[in-house]
Amino acid sequence: MITPDFVANITADALKIAILIAAPMLGLGLLVGLAVSIFQAVTSIQEMTLTFIPKILAVMLAILVFAPWMMQTMISYTAKIIIDIPLYVR
Repeated sequence: MITPDFVANITADALKIAILIAAPMLGLGLLVGLAVSIFQAVTSIQEMTLTFIPKILAVMLAILVFAPWMMQTMISYTAKIIIDIPLYVR
């Protein structure tokens, strides 16, 4: 039987997985953005578009590096949800 607690647990698990999967890209983007900001402050270069290219490249690199782990995490969570469908229907 589907109860509010059951739905809350499924939602919490989905949010945890989403945050876990997004963390490498967000973290690397944050670090690169911080490094570029420090570089801009030190050199007094205040070009607004200077931060975009390094961050985009860092996020793309993180996607390439972490893609197998991200896919495995998503596949295992999806498989768990699909396997547990008989428990949800009762």
